[in-house]
Amino acid sequence: MKHTLALAAVLAAVAGTADAQTRVRSPITAALNLGTPGAGLEAQLSLGPVFVLRGGIDTLGYDVDQNFDGVDYSGRFDFDTVSAFVDLHPFQNAFLISGGVYIGDRSIGLSARPSVPVEIGGQIVTPGQVGTLSGAIKLSDVAPFVGVGFDDAFYRDSRFGFRAIAGFAWSEAPEVALNSTGGSLSNDPAFRARLEQEARDISAEAEDKGIFPIVQLGATVRF
Repeated sequence: MKHTLALAAVLAAVAGTADAQTRVRSPITAALNLGTPGAGLEAQLSLGPVFVLRGGIDTLGYDVDQNFDGVDYSGRFDFDTVSAFVDLHPFQNAFLISGGVYIGDRSIGLSARPSVPVEIGGQIVTPGQVGTLSGAIKLSDVAPFVGVGFDDAFYRDSRFGFRAIAGFAWSEAPEVALNSTGGSLSNDPAFRARLEQEARDISAEAEDKGIFPIVQLGATVRF
């Protein structure tokens, strides 16, 4: 009887070990993110204990007032991007070093209706002469990214995890377009040339917009 019980215990232990070995952790997770790139969704694929591939989409839109070259503009950030990254987990834990790219439309809309005389392209003009100014600051469609962070999606027993990433994306100097409507000089060739100069001045002043800080928090779930 004792031998029978002992044999049963051994068989149960072996069966339990075999069952545990057949339960393979999924290499795929999904993430919901929120941060400076906006709100977004991501999918992650683990290639082993060191490398993880990530791909996602983000959208960001908010209004902000900006002053460029002495003119107050009502601005709107509109960023809609897709992204792809390779995460390196050098210590085979949640710490990561990440590199990748954001691709998509990233622009800042501009609108101004001066109520006092302003300088446009080196010339002082009155509100009646300038009318309404409208335009956009266009950042390049491709923005490389580097950063560091924490992501325990593949390094914990629970299906649910947490991630935090900080870094920066950068792009070429922004392109600026500027137009005037409703002013007495809006269609004047000389004034339109000054608008082009004003756009170049804004581009130089907004050059720091090409470097975009990335701070992102997220929740992950493993399938």
